[in-house]
Amino acid sequence: MPRLTDLQLRPLDLELNEPFGIAGGSQDVARNLLVELGFDDGTSGIGEAAPFPAVSGETREDAQSALETARDQLLGLELFPWRRSTGSAHEHLGAVPSALCAFETAFLDALTRHLGISLFAFFGGAEPELMTDITLTTGSAEHTEQQAESAAARGFRTLKLKVGGAPLRHDMERLQRAAHAAPEASFVLDANASMSSEEAIRMVRALSEPLRERLLLFEQPTAADDLVGLRKMREAGILVAADESARSIADLERIIDMGAADVVNVKIMKTGLVTALDMAIGARAAGLGLMIGGMVETRLAMSTSACLAGGIGGFSFIDLDTPLFLKADPFRGGFKDEWPKLGLEAIERGHGVLY
Repeated sequence: MPRLTDLQLRPLDLELNEPFGIAGGSQDVARNLLVELGFDDGTSGIGEAAPFPAVSGETREDAQSALETARDQLLGLELFPWRRSTGSAHEHLGAVPSALCAFETAFLDALTRHLGISLFAFFGGAEPELMTDITLTTGSAEHTEQQAESAAARGFRTLKLKVGGAPLRHDMERLQRAAHAAPEASFVLDANASMSSEEAIRMVRALSEPLRERLLLFEQPTAADDLVGLRKMREAGILVAADESARSIADLERIIDMGAADVVNVKIMKTGLVTALDMAIGARAAGLGLMIGGMVETRLAMSTSACLAGGIGGFSFIDLDTPLFLKADPFRGGFKDEWPKLGLEAIERGHGVLY
C-alpha cells in the first residue's frame, strides 16, 4: 500500500490586481502556502493553504507551523483507506483548517491520480459545468460601479456585493449603482458577519421593489454566533446563507436545529476538504441549499472546490472567482475557465492542476 514519504512546503506570495476588501479587512497580497506530498510508489499530489486573517484569523505562518509540527505523524500515512488517513490528519491539523485543507487536497489529489480518475469523478461526476458569480469588493460607489460594468461585459449574471463595515447609505448607493451598471444581473449580498439582523433587514426593506426582486441571497449578515439573528432574517422573508456560522459538523447541526439558514456556504479552506464534503452531504440531506465559496485562492484550491461542487451536484450558488483577482497565477490546468463558466470534464487525473 503506498505510504507518504515526503512532505514539502513552499510559500506562495500572490499579488492582487486590487485589494480584496471585505467588511473586516482586506488583502493586497495573498500569502498562501503550497503543500507537496510524495508517496513511496512515486505518486504525488499538491494542495493549497489560503488563510485570510480578516476572516479566519489564520496566517501562512500558522499553517506552516502546524504542518511542520505534525510532519512526523503524517509521514507514513497510507493512501488506502483514505478516510482513516485523513482522519488522522484531522487530529493533528484540525485546529488550523487551511493547513488541513492543503494536506487533504494534496492527499486526495495523489489518491485519485493513483486511481487514474479525476477528483470530479471521485466526488460523483454529477455536473460537469458550473456558473460562478464574481465579487464586488468593498470600496467607493464609483469603484463598485466600474466593477459591475466590467463584470457584466464579461458575461457574469450574478454579482456578489461585499457590504457592512460602512454606513448603510454607502452600501445602498454602491448596490444601486452596481444594479444600474449591470441591469441584467442578480445579486448576493455578503456582510461577512458585520451587521445586526435589524440593520440587514432594514437594508433589504429599503430597496426598491424591482431591486429587491434581483436579490437572490443575503450571506452571513450577523455575527458567527448569532444564529438567532440569522433566523430573524429568515422570519422576515429574506433568504439567508450561513458562512462564518458554519465551520464544522457541530455548527451545521446547530443551524439545522435552530432553522437559522436556508443555504450553507461550504468552503474547504475553513473546514478542510473532507469535512466540507461531509457538510455538503449533511446540509443537502436536511433540505438546505448549497453554496461553494473560498478565500483568496489560486486555481489550485478553486479547482478542488469546483470538483467537489460539480461532483456532488446540486449547488445553487457558485462563488469561485478569486483567480481573476490575481496578477499572476503560478498554476495551470484544473477547471477550464470560460468565465463565468467553469468546465470539469477535461480534468483527467486528480484536480488536474500542475505547478
